[in-house]
Amino acid sequence: MVQSLNTKSEYVDTATWFRGIPTYGKVLVGDKGFEFYSDNNPNDYVQIPWNEVTVVVADVYFGGKYIPRFKICTKKNGSFIFAARHVKPTLRAIRKHVPANNMRRALTIWQKIKRNFTRN
Repeated sequence: MVQSLNTKSEYVDTATWFRGIPTYGKVLVGDKGFEFYSDNNPNDYVQIPWNEVTVVVADVYFGGKYIPRFKICTKKNGSFIFAARHVKPTLRAIRKHVPANNMRRALTIWQKIKRNFTRN
């Protein structure tokens, strides 16, 4: 069994981790980090300490009414994409540990197109 990174669990939700193929499990936001544990394979997990998180990017649609997924970017290990059943409360729990200037919205499709045309 995997030893948890956290001493106290603040929020737990069902989630999906996208890494080529989707992996279904539980997301745990705690006092020392963000954790994902797979339902099927106990050795399939991710533990991200809060000091490793650089940016959390959320895809926001319809003025914040629909948030399908979010991405956690780390200093050393790249980025991880997750979708939770209840994304807003998950992001609110993450916001308690990540500075506000590191919580960002993803670019919209129109912003991406505009960026491509304005580059030299």
